[in-house]
Amino acid sequence: MTTPRQEWNHVPETPIVTSPLWQWPPKPLAALKWYADSWFWFTINGAIVALSVIAYLWFSPRLDQTATLSLGWIMGVWIRNFVLVCAVATPLHLWFHKFAVQGQDMKYDPRPFPRKGRMFTLSDQLKDNMIWTLGSGVTIWSAFEVLIWWSMANGWAPTITWASNPIWFIAVFFLIPVWESFYFYWIHRLLHTDLFYRFHALHHRNTDIGPWSGLSMHPVEHGFYFGTALIHFVLPTHPVHLIFHLAFYGLLAITTHTGFEGLIFRNKKRLHLGNFHHQIHHRYFEVNYGNLDVPWDKLFGSFHDGTEKGKAMMKERLKTRTRRT
Repeated sequence: MTTPRQEWNHVPETPIVTSPLWQWPPKPLAALKWYADSWFWFTINGAIVALSVIAYLWFSPRLDQTATLSLGWIMGVWIRNFVLVCAVATPLHLWFHKFAVQGQDMKYDPRPFPRKGRMFTLSDQLKDNMIWTLGSGVTIWSAFEVLIWWSMANGWAPTITWASNPIWFIAVFFLIPVWESFYFYWIHRLLHTDLFYRFHALHHRNTDIGPWSGLSMHPVEHGFYFGTALIHFVLPTHPVHLIFHLAFYGLLAITTHTGFEGLIFRNKKRLHLGNFHHQIHHRYFEVNYGNLDVPWDKLFGSFHDGTEKGKAMMKERLKTRTRRT
């Protein structure tokens, strides 16, 4: 008699809940805590804001320089983004997977990462992830950034400054994740249609994930993914918002795909990283397309809350869909 394979190594508290901002009756204190935990003290969002400001001040062209396309400043943007990705993904990979500093503690999937297999480029999951992340991901990320820098400098994309509108200047940082929640859900659903899944399948080679898996995508998917930045042609923003927006998409993909709930140091969870909500998507594919900030999955029936009941509902939904096709 064979022993059934363990489905999960680590399961956080379930059922998974979405932001209290969207719950009824209203829970203002819980909503305030939710967003404080996301933005303040030692958080990924706060760190990306800080990195974006540093990148703008010391590692970016001046806006007037970008009015003319030239190899110098374009390569500067690409190199900066390449270094950013490596600086975030490499230590996370070394900590969680190469040296396994915290072992299996808080690792969702019991299977080892990375794996070998013919489904991966060079038959190696880590090399596959790095090739697609650095070769395609950083390049397309940088291409969108260059396009919008150039458009801002030539007056084709609206801009603001701190002096012209300080309240809106600060608000944009908090509104970008709201836009991300809307945009990502719908492009993710689109990528799971028969027309586009052939491209998205490359990302789903990774059923168990590591930091380099987050941006491991087909160039077509990278085009959809970083296309979120086109909103800067509509809303007035500043180049630092553009850097933050694309870094938020790029770096958050890395930190949320570590395969671990959080980083443990001295027997305490110090930093929240991957959400079980998205880990379930990598296991079952057809659930949890969005994130937890806005309950799109709940609204459209694709939510899996991490419980056995959620799993049963998923199976029934997929069975119904199969009968219809």
